[in-house]
Parts: sequence; C-alpha cells; structure tokens
Amino acid sequence: MTRWLFADQLGPHFLDAPDQPVLLVESRRVFARRRFHRQKAHLLLSALRHRAAELGHQATFLQVDRYREALATVEGPLSVVQPTSWAAVQLVDRIAHERDLERLPARGFVTSRETFAAWAGERGERRLLMEDFYRDSRRRLGVLMEADQPVGGRWNFDADNREPPPKTPTLNLPEPWWPTEDEIDDQVRADLDRWESEGISFVGEDGPRLFAATRTEALEVLADFVTHRLPDFGRYEDAVLSEDRWMAHSLLSGPLNLGLLDPREVVQAAEEAYARGEAPLAAVEGFVRQVMGWRDYIWHLYWYLGEDYRGRNELEAHAELPEWFTELDPDGTDAACLSSALRSVKESGWAHHIPRLMVLGNYALQRGYDPARLTDWFHRSFVDGYDWVMVPNVVGMSQHADGGVLATKPYASGGNYLNTMTDHCGGCVYDPKVRVGEKACPFTAGYWLFLHRHRERFAQNFRMRQMVNGLNRLRDLDELLAENPDLAG
Repeated sequence: MTRWLFADQLGPHFLDAPDQPVLLVESRRVFARRRFHRQKAHLLLSALRHRAAELGHQATFLQVDRYREALATVEGPLSVVQPTSWAAVQLVDRIAHERDLERLPARGFVTSRETFAAWAGERGERRLLMEDFYRDSRRRLGVLMEADQPVGGRWNFDADNREPPPKTPTLNLPEPWWPTEDEIDDQVRADLDRWESEGISFVGEDGPRLFAATRTEALEVLADFVTHRLPDFGRYEDAVLSEDRWMAHSLLSGPLNLGLLDPREVVQAAEEAYARGEAPLAAVEGFVRQVMGWRDYIWHLYWYLGEDYRGRNELEAHAELPEWFTELDPDGTDAACLSSALRSVKESGWAHHIPRLMVLGNYALQRGYDPARLTDWFHRSFVDGYDWVMVPNVVGMSQHADGGVLATKPYASGGNYLNTMTDHCGGCVYDPKVRVGEKACPFTAGYWLFLHRHRERFAQNFRMRQMVNGLNRLRDLDELLAENPDLAG
C-alpha cells in the first residue's frame, strides 16, 4: 500500500518496508498563506525534494498549488502515519471520508500517545510534570539505568548544567559540521526567488543551507555533535556567548523535526558515548532529558491539552508585535541581548533555547505581546518550528498564557539573570541593575512592570509571592510607572 508522507516524515522509520511505494506532495500554497523565514522554506523544500530524489521511481512526487489537488490524482488505497498538527489531522479526516485510507499511529517520538495517555490517566489530580514523565520514560525504556536506579544515583544533573559562560569569547570548539549544497538546493533557491518575484514574501536572510536535509547529512550532524560538542553540552547548556552562536548545541532539532532521525537512535548515540567514557554523565543526561524528556513531553501535551489550548490568554496580553520584532531587525533595539537574538534568527533561522525563552520570550511576556501572534511568529521564523513545537512552548512555557497548566510560574526575569548567563551586558548601553532613566535595562524595568500589572494574580502563586512582595520595597516604583505608562497597567 502506498504510504502518504508529510514533509516532516522523511526518515526510513516512517515506512514499513524499504521498497514501499511513497506519495510526497509539495504545496506552494503553504508559503503563500503565511510569511515564513526564507531559510525555513528552503530547508523544507530541500528535504522534501531530496527524499523524492532518493526514492526515485519508488515515490510519486507531486508539486501543486493546493494539497488536495495532488491527492485527487492518485489512485488506489493509501496509508498515512498520524501527522504532526491539528490542521493536518483534519485534512486526513476529510480525505478518509473520500477514499480508502489506512491511518497509523504517530512515529518519530520515544513514547506513544497511548502510553502517555495511560501515564497521565494514572496520575489522577496530580500535575503532569515533565520530570515525572521523563523518569517514567527512562525506567520503562532502561535509558541511563542500572537495574531500577538511575546511573550515577541521580535522575537530574541540572545543578551541574547551569554554569555561566566562560570568560573567553567562544567555547573554542570545532566548527559544527555543515552540509554542502547541491543542484537540488540550487533549484530550490531559484524557485524561491521566482516565487518572491511573483508576490510570495519571506522574512529573514537567504544563505547557505545550515541544517541537514537528508538522512545521510543528519547522521553526520549527530556523529559530529557526539564527538565534538556533547562533552561540553551540559555545563554550558543555559549560557550564551555573543560570539559563539552554536556553542555546544547539537543542531539536531531541525533534522529531528523533519523526521530524518529517530529520537531513540539519538538517545542511544549519547548513551554509547557515555559508556565509552567520551562524555560526562551530566552532559549526556542533560541531552537525553531534552530529546526524550522535554521534546516528547511537548509533543504529547500538544494533543492532550486539545486544539483550543492555542487560544489561551490568561494574562490578557493583546499588544501587537512591533515591526522591528516581526521583521527580525537587530537594529530595531539597543539592547545587546535582544539585538543578538534577532540577528541570530534573521541570519540563520535559529537560536538556542535561552535566547528563545529568556530573551525573545521574556521580552514579549513583559510587554504583553499577544500569545497567539507570538506563537505564529516563532513557528514561521525558526527552521525547527512546527505547530506542535510552538503551541505548548510559547503559550504555556514562555508566555504563561495557560495560567500555569504547563509551568507553575512565568519565565520572567530581569537583567540580572541575563548578566549572569550571557556576556551581552558588559557591552550594552543599558545597565542590568538600573530600572529608571536613560540607562534602565528594558528587561529589569520590564520585569517589575510585569509584576506590577499582575500583582494580584501572582500574589496568590506560592512561587511568585516573594517576588511580588519585592514591589513594596521599590523606592522608584512611581518613577518607573511614570516612565512606562503603556506598561503600567
């Protein structure tokens, strides 16, 4: 039976046999409806076209304006692995009413939806904590375990993985392995240029393709990371260096989310590096936590919390995203950390999790940007951004728009955190210790303004009560509010 594959289901684990017939569809309308990052569009098209080329006569590859046009031309029964968004599932629902279509469970994640639902159901009224899910997964799959105990006697090495950046400009690690573009990439670029001339607009810069678009490239990226950066990944996991964009991060989120790698093989590669003595346990545990803990947890919450979750806005944040933010203009702000994060996204369609959460997300939270618009911006602007990734991460974790379903307190911080975990503040025109006046750090001022606007709500939060009480000790609160009337509430 022909397997209908979506553009993020490109690895061999989405087929039941190496020679199974495949249907692949490229829809131009996807890029006409929404304004994607140019490099994200390039990566998606390159990955899809490379997979079609690899499969050769085994694949039916259709390039159309609208997705349903392609399906109407394909005869015979189809099978499809559960896609990764509510919208795609609804498309499959409609097709299933019109033709013979076998629907298969999701792949590309460590834990099945059925297993997660059973785990969640057993918890009763207890919170669906990521830490509990992660530990359950490790026990069930025997990852970093000695019998029924975690290797090293600890489940969590976060305390060892929160070092501030070193005093050097970079980590002095080898340059990541980069793919080499080929004639398929040349054609993708030519098509994107033509589409732009015809009125389809993109954001961000074009550039050489940085992220893996094939299974072979993805395996190269994985091997390179395990050899050269995994040993340093843990300790500097939350640190930021202005001259070292990639630091010790894996650059695997893109190929993982395209389905080019199975997360279980990624976890196994890290485990084997630890077993060989090539990477410390804290680094390996921190990486495994991201891949089979957080990534799977976000995937399952996307479905478990329901389609309406994306519309949550418990903090009643309705501010428009400013043009310099949406256009990825690093010169639109004088704040060094914010400018650096936007430059990273503009130039590469990527930034690691701390610039995403504690710079871009934190800034948006403090200023009350509309969470739905912000979610869409993250989805379109990042090469690894998909609906299932961004809805829980932005609505729940970053913007606290769900009122505490995903995280018990908002991820808001002032300039002190950024001064500790990044090297940006020393060269910035603002002072992270200053709230008012010309030197006032927009994050420090924004943090206290955010607490002031939501004082009543957060006074009831046991993890926020102490911070809210700090408002009573601010001698310059009236001056802060007078300087920022639009954020005073």
